Amino acid sequence: MSSHRTPDSSRRSDRSRRAIHEAALALVGEVGYARTTIEGIAARAGVGKQTIYRWWPSKAAVLMDAFLDMAARQAAEADASGGGGEDGIPDTGDLAADLKLVVRATVDELNDPETEAPTRALTAEGVIDPVLGAQFVESLLEPQLQLYVTRLRAGQEAGEVRADVDPRIAVELLVAPLTHRWLLRTLPLTHEYADAVVDHALRGLSART
Repeated sequence: MSSHRTPDSSRRSDRSRRAIHEAALALVGEVGYARTTIEGIAARAGVGKQTIYRWWPSKAAVLMDAFLDMAARQAAEADASGGGGEDGIPDTGDLAADLKLVVRATVDELNDPETEAPTRALTAEGVIDPVLGAQFVESLLEPQLQLYVTRLRAGQEAGEVRADVDPRIAVELLVAPLTHRWLLRTLPLTHEYADAVVDHALRGLSART
């Protein structure tokens, strides 16, 4: 009776996908989006480029999938640490505390050395390439923003936010300052700044005078 086991093709595929994701994120962070190629990703991941084309039609598709996978892993880690996750922003009844928790987590993600460079590269390329930019917003950014919208609507129902406030516009009062400071490096992006952003935004949204 043979002691050899049949190779698990699904595990091999998962390993290859993860290697390709990691290679794509690393390359786009090191050399930029324009200079990242399918050939370069394949070489870095230790796979044939035919393997990549079997799963993705283009470089943009590889990178988008890699970012979505990275975002899912970060959300799972945040959920495990109590910082929110796939269930959305926590609703403890204290809107300010809930928002500060998640905005601080966003600061940590933006400052993460592992992801900062590729995130900057893809963000910058999305400004130049409208198709890639639209994919980035639709697949990655907008679902995250909608979590804020849901929590702000709950705040409206609880009387913490004025009824006439548009939650989708209000979201940008919270996240746009972080993005501006991070992209332009105007000043350090810290937890203290995250708390101040939430406090300033809520003073303008509060139902109380």
